[in-house]
Amino acid sequence: MARVLVAEDDAKQAELVRRYAVAEGHEVTVVGGGREAVDAVRRRVPDLLVLDVMMPGMDGLDVCRILRADPATQDVPILMLTARATEDDLLHGLDLGADDYLTKPYSPRELMARVRSLLRRHRRHGVDPARPTVVLGPLSVDPGTHQVRWHGDVVVCTPGELTLLETMAAEPGRVFTREQLLSRLHGHGDAAYVSPRTVDVHVANLRKKLAPGLVRTVHRVGYAAVDPS
Repeated sequence: MARVLVAEDDAKQAELVRRYAVAEGHEVTVVGGGREAVDAVRRRVPDLLVLDVMMPGMDGLDVCRILRADPATQDVPILMLTARATEDDLLHGLDLGADDYLTKPYSPRELMARVRSLLRRHRRHGVDPARPTVVLGPLSVDPGTHQVRWHGDVVVCTPGELTLLETMAAEPGRVFTREQLLSRLHGHGDAAYVSPRTVDVHVANLRKKLAPGLVRTVHRVGYAAVDPS
């Protein structure tokens, strides 16, 4: 069972998410606005935040920005729901630190596939001393404690960014296709529901946070980590 917080001002949409999450055994809390979402997360950090973008007052993008800037809430997995149709709008949420997005209207099957995927990923990043630290030059990725260091300094990464970084840094020079990286993020079955552009945004964010040349783009194929030392 996981604690799921749903921030959605549309009562019907909120009830849909709540009903299906409860059916899978999760504890669900629903709030109707952005400020309420921030307050609820700070009171009790959930295992997953399902966050609507278009809410009155403080919208979902502002909520995401606030939570990612706070060390106490920066690791909360966030699934964004949006009615915005353009890809740029959708990927802007990922750029702010959301882990995944889903466009309305969506099927309950797709919704729960995303929920399961994010919860699995979040649980993988619990403290696990058995998982080795990956070192690549000045980069170290400790998946057990969810800590990334660059030249010794801690760099805050989302669970999705850390998963991709761990995957590529463990095999420097190997070219991973977007589909392979999506499978690492979401699992083989659930990756079918996710746009490969999600990988592009996570890689772009890693380059901003670490170094532009750390991840090499292989045209029409995918990405590979480069030893920067």
